Amino acid sequence: QVQLVESGGGLVQAGGSLRLSCAASGRTFSGLAMGWFRQAPGKEREFVAAISWSGGMTLYADSVKGRFTISRDNAKNTVYLQMNSLKPEDTAVYSCAATGGYYYTDLFRAFKADYWGQGTQVTISS
Repeated sequence: QVQLVESGGGLVQAGGSLRLSCAASGRTFSGLAMGWFRQAPGKEREFVAAISWSGGMTLYADSVKGRFTISRDNAKNTVYLQMNSLKPEDTAVYSCAATGGYYYTDLFRAFKADYWGQGTQVTISS
């Protein structure tokens, strides 16, 4: 079993930055691919970014490419999402997820993960 706890959300103005963190416990973190998702009110959940077990491979949704950066620190059992140039349409609850599946990009794009966090609210004011 893995527990995921997100932090770092908040209220910022458009154009600002935030860094989200997701701390994992309960299982070898380095064996898990990690992803970030978001869900805005009245909208479906959206894939945001994913990172491989080693951190050597990353994947981004087109809507955040060039603005968001996913990274991980396996020594700290933590994955990060650095969000720059934030827009009001980035407002959502952001959740992290983990999977031990080999085809993690396919799994995440299908919103299939072994473990999910509770989420942290990100609000961008215009």
